[in-house]
Amino acid sequence: MSLINKKVLIIDDEEDILRLLKTVLTKEGINHIYTSTTMRDGLTQFQQKQPDLVLLDIMLPDGEGYDVCKQIRSVSHVPILFLSAKGEEIDKILGFAIGGDDYITKPFSPKEVAYRVKAQLRRADYLHVDEKVNPLIKAGPFELNEQKLELKKNGRIIELKPKELGLMIHFLKNPNQIISKENLCDKVWGEDFIGFDNTIMVHIRRLREKIEEQPSNPNHLITVKGLGYKLVVEDE
Repeated sequence: MSLINKKVLIIDDEEDILRLLKTVLTKEGINHIYTSTTMRDGLTQFQQKQPDLVLLDIMLPDGEGYDVCKQIRSVSHVPILFLSAKGEEIDKILGFAIGGDDYITKPFSPKEVAYRVKAQLRRADYLHVDEKVNPLIKAGPFELNEQKLELKKNGRIIELKPKELGLMIHFLKNPNQIISKENLCDKVWGEDFIGFDNTIMVHIRRLREKIEEQPSNPNHLITVKGLGYKLVVEDE
């Protein structure tokens, strides 16, 4: 994966952190890095620069990063990595629930941040499909258009957040097969499984709420105890 043309936007009100992250990401080969210290300017730069990834502080002088995330998610699927001094589990769950792709607690290792940025950019490339390839994946009542990032069930569009979409793509490419949590973590998050158990369960639950008639008693996205999950669809 080439990083030369990748664009990263960092929104954080601490100038020292902006300089530190810009330095370490530049050393990793990312040449287009934009910075902002406020919510308003960050959103403006997002619209103007169209970055491939956003590093986003939660506490900003004119608002919360959660609100920035929501506005970005309304128009884009780019990876969003939260930076925050809030390390409680509920804060992390909220960050993922509103569309965040990763959550990094301050103080952090600059090299770890660079690793996570590259991992998310790899995931984004993984989800990108060559226009020459048929973008439609059909299985049972589901039809997914990878170019449009659009899922339909029985012809009805289902709105999915980026990680939900990543999960659904992976399940649809492996229908009726048991997929371990470790495999999901690697393919969708680009991370090792350790520490991701609760994150995966939260995203599976939210995905069921959107694709199942009875989320608490799913017919399609089922849990295989001790092994992982399986998307059950009828063979065509």
